[in-house]
Amino acid sequence: MNIFITYELKERLVVLAKKYDRTLADILRTILKIGLPMMEGINEAEELMIKEYMEMFRKLRKARFPRD
Repeated sequence: MNIFITYELKERLVVLAKKYDRTLADILRTILKIGLPMMEGINEAEELMIKEYMEMFRKLRKARFPRD
């Protein structure tokens, strides 16, 4: 996999790898292992929030403009 990152981000990763005596690949693998479940959780929460907001909006609209 090839990804393009900013020089600043790469430098932060290199410093982190040196600080903990790890390879850059080890640091990236760890970040992905930790970050993927977090990202999945954030996306699921966002989907649920949008779904609940739409349901609330529909209920509010029905209450304000009832059909006879």
